[in-house]
Amino acid sequence: VQLVESGGGSAQAGGSLRLSCAVSGFTQFDDYVIGWFRQAPGKEREGVSCLLSVDGSAYYSHSVKDRFTITSDHAKKTVYLQMDNLKPEDTAVYYCAASYSNYLYCRPDFNSWGQGTQVTVSS
Repeated sequence: VQLVESGGGSAQAGGSLRLSCAVSGFTQFDDYVIGWFRQAPGKEREGVSCLLSVDGSAYYSHSVKDRFTITSDHAKKTVYLQMDNLKPEDTAVYYCAASYSNYLYCRPDFNSWGQGTQVTVSS
């Protein structure tokens, strides 16, 4: 399984960015939970939002709920994270990850990881 993130960059507080995660090597896209995690300097990696592919159910951390939206395009095998109303505390390296699962969870112990993309939000 390979995951490639794109779409990171810089934004002003209150602005928006959209991250993309292109997935390959899956036999069945629906057999996985795919999520976005982030790690800021000096902090532990945390689950931001995760999606169970088979039914589209989603989890959001308290800090991003109502600001971020996770979606997927099964035909393109791509998962997106739309980030609106960005805050400086959203600054981190964002990772896309996937794990074979038939239930939704969002712990940073997924099996496969992308290389990460930097998101920087200035005030």
